[in-house]
Amino acid sequence: MRGENNYIIETFDLTKKYGDILAVDNLNLKVEEGTVYGLLGPNGAGKTTTILMLLGLTEPSSGKAMVAGYDAGRNPLEVKSMVGYLPDNVGFYNEMTGEENLIYTARLNGIAKDEAKKRIRQAVERVGLREAINRKVGEYSRGMRQRLGIADVLVKDPKLIIMDEPTLGIDPEGIHQLLDLIKELAREDGRTVLISSHLLHQIQQICHKVGIFVKGKLIASGTIDDLEKQLLMGEKPEIELKAVPDDENLVKLCENLDGVESIRRKNDLLILDCLRDVREDLVRELHSKGYCPVHLCLRGVSLDSIYLRYFRKEGEYEGHFS
Repeated sequence: MRGENNYIIETFDLTKKYGDILAVDNLNLKVEEGTVYGLLGPNGAGKTTTILMLLGLTEPSSGKAMVAGYDAGRNPLEVKSMVGYLPDNVGFYNEMTGEENLIYTARLNGIAKDEAKKRIRQAVERVGLREAINRKVGEYSRGMRQRLGIADVLVKDPKLIIMDEPTLGIDPEGIHQLLDLIKELAREDGRTVLISSHLLHQIQQICHKVGIFVKGKLIASGTIDDLEKQLLMGEKPEIELKAVPDDENLVKLCENLDGVESIRRKNDLLILDCLRDVREDLVRELHSKGYCPVHLCLRGVSLDSIYLRYFRKEGEYEGHFS
């Protein structure tokens, strides 16, 4: 069923309307197999509606969504058999233990008893719930429920895992553990993970690529570097530099570098106004002259700054959110 490309998710002008409300507007999204992709946008941007269409849980008004080679609208059962979904509020039976909930999931998916036991044992170990798996889920914290949710997903052994705001309401230590587990799922298992979130910093830590989603539209997609390069087209880059020793010759070296237009100092940093990205040439020149760069970055290369700049570019930015 798969084409020649390696996209496990591919949408074609995917659109969803609720009356006069356009929730998803001609979405063309491509997610490569084995990657972690972050769908980034504020609440109400259309992220959850997109996920529901990918899962075949709601029909598009027009266009189509292909998941692992299947049309999600026409073949929802085939899609569900290879996709694991972790919603923002995971539903379990609170009066049952964690293990009983996982056994129930295995039965629903027609997994043989011996195979189910093996998968459950492996999943529980992996998410770090061995000591709590025989407790009732009603006693679990939010973070424990999320980890049980990932174990529940892993019991199905899916090719694709879709997570909707997975870190919402979890303490910092729990977030750290969860993000490490998500990275591991792609790196070690080769699974694809699609994460919907509005938490910029967390997305930047774990995603290979991100898509910026605003009012139903995907306004940008790519790696962090790709998005920054797109934004910098036609703009002059600024580079922050701190090197030792910090002396007059360091300033002269930077001034004489081809592509550097001007230099100014801000606290202990030199800010280079450039005609192009000169970082590679600068590092080479610094080392050849005996300088050690301890800080060197292109200003604005963070998902937070990229996000806000795209918002301003689209005229959509109305205020900062976490």
